[in-house]
Amino acid sequence: MSDPNELSAPGDVDLGRAWIGVAAQVWHRRPGLVERAAAGLLRSPGLARALVSTPSLLVPWLLASAVVFGVGAIVTHDTSAPVVALLAPAVAGAGIAYAYGPGIDPAFELSRSMAVSDRMVLLVRVLALFAVNALLGLAASALSATAAGIAFGWMVPMTAVSALALAVATLTRSPGVGMAAGVTVWGLTVLGGQAYSGHFATAVRTHSLYLPYLAVAAICGAAVIIRTRMERGTA
Repeated sequence: MSDPNELSAPGDVDLGRAWIGVAAQVWHRRPGLVERAAAGLLRSPGLARALVSTPSLLVPWLLASAVVFGVGAIVTHDTSAPVVALLAPAVAGAGIAYAYGPGIDPAFELSRSMAVSDRMVLLVRVLALFAVNALLGLAASALSATAAGIAFGWMVPMTAVSALALAVATLTRSPGVGMAAGVTVWGLTVLGGQAYSGHFATAVRTHSLYLPYLAVAAICGAAVIIRTRMERGTA
């Protein structure tokens, strides 16, 4: 004989769907001003939600990035060393490595179930992160005439380092590994340039390195596209 205190659902009630509805109401959050603006620009509320929930676009991360660039600007102004130009690729690579992935991205499951592809979510986030870090770097470079002279010199290596960090993070499904790979490779590149020419700024000032940087960015970008297509196909 069953326990009279035990509740059982009627056969025609889908408790799973009912619970999903309850959870949706509990976790629902009204979009803020930035999210509404992004939704209007992107013409997709879901894509806007995925963008504003990017881990490295949240306020704590942005403040940390601004502090790093601020310290770099002070050192650059006092020593005339292009510290901002050398920091920009590493900071951007670290942020982009944490743009997407299970375990770190609060909107990962949302992005997996959206009508738009994973690659579109990733593209929007990467472009936004790149633009934010570029603006921070340009603002910090403006404080020094020496740094401002090579302000656009670090854009190309920043693209390469960002693509490398993103590719490693996507292939290994670990943002930490992607960040470590991007920062390590950039550090070795800077040290290699210093050993070759005696100047740390060689990695951002030498135009002959731009073609290899772009080649690395293209290869890593292709790896990310292939990986996200495979993930979408096996989901």
